[in-house]
Amino acid sequence: MADNQQLGVLKALDVAKTQLYHFKAIVIAGMGFFTDAYDLFCISLVTKLLGRIYYHKAGAAKPGTLPPEVAAAVNGVALCGTLAGQLFFGWLGDKLGRKKVYGITLIMMVLCSVASGLSFGNSPKGVMTTLCFFRFWLGVGIGGDYPLSATIMSEYANKKTRGAFIAAVFAMQGFGIMTGGIVALIFSSIFDHQFPSPIYSVDPVGSTVPQADYLWRIILMVGALPAAMTYYWRMKMPETARYTALVAKNIKQATQDMSKVLQVDLEAEEEVAEKIVRDPKLNYGLFSKAFLRRHGLHLLGTTSTWFLLDIAFYSQNLFQKDIFSAIGWIPKAATMNAIHEVYKIGRAQTLIALCSTVPGYWFTVAFIDIMGRFAIQLMGFFFMTVFMFAIAFPYDHWIKPNNRIGFVIIYSLTFFFANFGPNATTFVVPAEIFPARLRSTCHGISAAAGKAGAIVGAFGFLYAAQSKDKTKTDAGYPPGIGVKNSLIMLGVVNFVGMIMTFLVPETKGKSLEELSGENVNDETATSTVANSDRN
Repeated sequence: MADNQQLGVLKALDVAKTQLYHFKAIVIAGMGFFTDAYDLFCISLVTKLLGRIYYHKAGAAKPGTLPPEVAAAVNGVALCGTLAGQLFFGWLGDKLGRKKVYGITLIMMVLCSVASGLSFGNSPKGVMTTLCFFRFWLGVGIGGDYPLSATIMSEYANKKTRGAFIAAVFAMQGFGIMTGGIVALIFSSIFDHQFPSPIYSVDPVGSTVPQADYLWRIILMVGALPAAMTYYWRMKMPETARYTALVAKNIKQATQDMSKVLQVDLEAEEEVAEKIVRDPKLNYGLFSKAFLRRHGLHLLGTTSTWFLLDIAFYSQNLFQKDIFSAIGWIPKAATMNAIHEVYKIGRAQTLIALCSTVPGYWFTVAFIDIMGRFAIQLMGFFFMTVFMFAIAFPYDHWIKPNNRIGFVIIYSLTFFFANFGPNATTFVVPAEIFPARLRSTCHGISAAAGKAGAIVGAFGFLYAAQSKDKTKTDAGYPPGIGVKNSLIMLGVVNFVGMIMTFLVPETKGKSLEELSGENVNDETATSTVANSDRN
């Protein structure tokens, strides 16, 4: 087989000008990610309310809060489900096709979003068990959306702007987080107006009106709407040409599908196609020596960097409460009623998303095909390391009231460079560098490693950050190493992420087949993959 042969239909996709169908694909895949973010992060808006409703203690000076084990389950069960979904649906996407599995994950997200707001019984145990059960399966559906959205977008995009298109899908996460805050603001305002109540310190029981039990359910159930609205368009999208041609080995169908999408006449090159898709040297499996030789270091790079990034990214709840109280966004719980507390938390999440999260994502979209993935990821990890250490070493200085504005600025910059950095690139690169028949699987493995990091960041560090002094720990938590030492550890995690970035190849401006070695013979494939590492 001649070197650098590529199917004409795939070449046409690579050189296609940016058209309406590209933006359609971004919106369809992006709305899935919008929903993912809304569903994953909206739980943080209502956990305080759940504590007030179901764990109120008569005569207590402070409102009820979720016990540590319940809080960990409610917040973490969706992350566990997401990890499982990324592995399972990533594998299934390579076996059954992107389109078929894409519909399944969306249906799961819609049904489980609605079911999350329902309860069997009204006891604390019954409500929390039901909530955790359905949020686990919601997480499984969300997990499936990660590899499928990324793979579909990468396989539809042209090589010139592929990075921006995949990053744009991921950037919808920022809008999902922001919309969660806005929905909480809208409904808490309505409830606060319709059902006025005194603050907790005045009337502990009356500060949580019975109707507040509907508020958290509505906020969770609204997550079903954007996913349901895009189901029809997801099912209308044809299967990606790369899956149809290179995995299903149906060149004729792939050519017909893309002729309609690109609105040009394409010819099915049967002879070239037979050579490419039936070459036994290009049909190695995930656990083969050929995969290990060609992509072993790449997979190590994508899994390790995503794992390390998410440890730092999901640990932000360590000092978010300090930030919010420092700038007066969230007053003390006893000075608010239950519904007003939801309003304050929603406002804080909306402002953080608007000022830090959303801009970071869209900076990546703007610059990823100019600077390249490698440079953005390296830069992001570098600045996250610098700013995390800048917070950690003089931590006692920052927590003084007069210095907290500087603390807020450095905190914002840390997570701006997470989003204009590895939080976006770790999603993009695994969708580009692996062969079509393993692309969704390998993206799912990389994403699952990330979610394992998220679990470590969200819960391991929640315990680690507790004060060394037993009398100063949060209720129900054992002593830890303190916030300062936890932040130093996170700075080290970011530094290791920067080092591991050198295992990830630059993919800017290259075709997917060139990166994965699917359009060349065995000898040339090895050199092509090696060259992509150096460029």
